[in-house]
Amino acid sequence: MRYINHRYFIHFCHPTSTFFSIIPFPSSTHNSNPNFPEMGSRRSFLRSWSSPLFLFVVVVALAASSADGSRAPRVPCYFIFGDSLYDSGNNNNLNTSAKVNYSPYGIDLPAGPTGRFSNGQTTADAIGEILGFKDFIPPFASNPDDRQILVGVNYASGSAGILVESGKQGRLYELGARKVALAGISNIGCTPSLIATLGTNGAPCVNSVNQLVVPFNTRLKSLISQLKLSYPDAKFAYLDSVRVGTLVGAVFRFAAFRIRATSCCQVSTVTGLCLPNTVPCSQRPSYLFWDAFHPTELANQLAAPLFFPAIQRIL
Repeated sequence: MRYINHRYFIHFCHPTSTFFSIIPFPSSTHNSNPNFPEMGSRRSFLRSWSSPLFLFVVVVALAASSADGSRAPRVPCYFIFGDSLYDSGNNNNLNTSAKVNYSPYGIDLPAGPTGRFSNGQTTADAIGEILGFKDFIPPFASNPDDRQILVGVNYASGSAGILVESGKQGRLYELGARKVALAGISNIGCTPSLIATLGTNGAPCVNSVNQLVVPFNTRLKSLISQLKLSYPDAKFAYLDSVRVGTLVGAVFRFAAFRIRATSCCQVSTVTGLCLPNTVPCSQRPSYLFWDAFHPTELANQLAAPLFFPAIQRIL
């Protein structure tokens, strides 16, 4: 679950037949399937919060979204790979401590806890909504049927990573991936876990850790350049997590909120995850982080439209 392992990418299907995915790199009513709820999360925070930040988020999110409930999705399908930032329930039945299918996770989702490492939507969920998908992309563990598979599958799994030896990028190309977005690592020195563990010497974040992010993201951008040369008929996008994270923080400051460097829920000192069945903070819009590692739904919903211009260029 360490942020240094965050890797994710997104594949979006091309209107002809190829598909598009998002890969993170270190990266209203109840539905009958708790792991495949209807998208109601934007509405969930609309019904819950009233503040300058809330109003600003609505403007940003709606300005970036073309989904109005009546239009077809902008891409035929959407495949997600990554770790706990995008996991929507794939770890629920695994023998691992990296799973969160319990309260207070999912407190702001109509279906409640689904296995998402947040109080509500992940960034991948919010991007799917901007793309025009009515429902969340189902996790692989929910055994999606043939119809759902044609629309997309979420393969993200908490604590997962991508090894060069796996050859995943080449394999995905062979399977038809032609539009791929790869997200860099964010400033992980700003997570509550590292701030509490290492201290900041008066700075907002642990600068020494954030400096380690720079060479990784530089090499990722170089990899994307190589992929463009190796697969000229495919399109690749780099999602700048550092820039987007900085802008999300600026939105909080613009809205006159003090950005809280602590987590919204009570966390385990061992895992950094929310303690089961505890009561989280009530003013969730003033928190960037839900637990010691993962952003709140509001932070994710702010990030999605900021990532989208880079995604839009490859659609």
